[in-house]
Amino acid sequence: MNRNCNGVGRRDFLQAGLATLGGLSLTEMLRFRAEAATGTATDTRCIFIWLDGGPSHYETFDPKLDAPDGIRGDFKTIPTCVPGVRFSEHVPKLAKNFDKFTVIRSIAHNQNNHGAGNHYLTTGRPTPVPVGCGAFVTFHPSLGSVVASERGLSNGMPSYFNLGSMTRSGGPSFLGASHAPFVISDNPSQPSFRVRDVSIPKSLDPERAGSRRRLREELDRLTRIQESVAEDPAVALDSFYEQAHRLVYSTEAQAAFDLSKEPDPVRDAYGRTDLGQRLLLARRLTEAGVPFVSVHYGGWDHHGEIFPKLKNDFLPKTDQAVSALINDLHQRGSLKNTLVVLLGEFGRTPKINPGGGRDHWSFAMSVLMAGAGIPGGQIVGATDVKGYYANENVYRPEDFAASIYTKMGIDHAQILHDTANRPIQLIDRGQLIKELFA
Repeated sequence: MNRNCNGVGRRDFLQAGLATLGGLSLTEMLRFRAEAATGTATDTRCIFIWLDGGPSHYETFDPKLDAPDGIRGDFKTIPTCVPGVRFSEHVPKLAKNFDKFTVIRSIAHNQNNHGAGNHYLTTGRPTPVPVGCGAFVTFHPSLGSVVASERGLSNGMPSYFNLGSMTRSGGPSFLGASHAPFVISDNPSQPSFRVRDVSIPKSLDPERAGSRRRLREELDRLTRIQESVAEDPAVALDSFYEQAHRLVYSTEAQAAFDLSKEPDPVRDAYGRTDLGQRLLLARRLTEAGVPFVSVHYGGWDHHGEIFPKLKNDFLPKTDQAVSALINDLHQRGSLKNTLVVLLGEFGRTPKINPGGGRDHWSFAMSVLMAGAGIPGGQIVGATDVKGYYANENVYRPEDFAASIYTKMGIDHAQILHDTANRPIQLIDRGQLIKELFA
């Protein structure tokens, strides 16, 4: 199990997400969302890849080969397809495809623990009070929940999916459970993969499922004789049960979840891994009209043995899957209206600790962004020669969030109202990262 320094594992993330952040059943999701205002601002979709724990900028997109021992690290660098730009030697596929994405090297903040850093980067707002490293909090609506509130249902499907464990601050806060993500925790690389609530159990064939549904309808009629439909809340629930049933039997919805429809070479290109197949599923969901899909890949809190762990596991998997996603979207003509984002809550310390790892460091981090009109082959900002601090074109999480909202056609300066009807600006003093709109 991948764990962060505070001992929170993948299963803990999922349980906390379902319990406190609103991992809903499909029927509940449809019922809540029908109560919310809907509207479509733009056709842009977002695949938000969250590297939980905090990936090292040194070992990915901002290597410091000239830094002294104890900072430089064990990895060499390689040239990208853009002259003068070098990445870590262990992301060769991304280096080869750098002409299709931008790397921001200068996002920085002061929230140096997982709980606060996670909240800041996934909502665009710092926590109003200090929180612990292991905190699961959403004081402000997450990016995905805001998109869901603006877009509503997409072709009968939820507007916000979370693939993998629940991102700890990925919930709707005062926007309400109607805008919580639909969580798909199962591993799509496994042959047994099925999506909860939208798959007929293997033990129940479609004919038997239809028979059971008809039996349920007959029992409902018997218990509701002479009841007023307007006065029976269960009848209202049944309308959402009916919507859920239609989605289960919808050819379009089932096609989006069915990875077996993808040619083997495409699945192999992404990698037959949890991350690879989740990104492929994310591509299928966005192409089916879902505007926001978050993909959680945890375990990046490398306080020890960072170099063998990255070399043998984390970087090869990420390099293959993310480069395949960007290439696939590009070849299919979908990158122009699909925003791809790759980040964690912070970077890692310049100095390598006695355990051979790097610790939390929020003063410098690298973020990959592609699609939706973002220029390719571009480095935005810089850190100092040793990688300690962002020192050129420095941006904050507020600016990052404001830029995502703008790409999604959402006014980042709009005023929301919390449960007490108090006005709250969506993003406070956020400025656009101008290089993303060149």
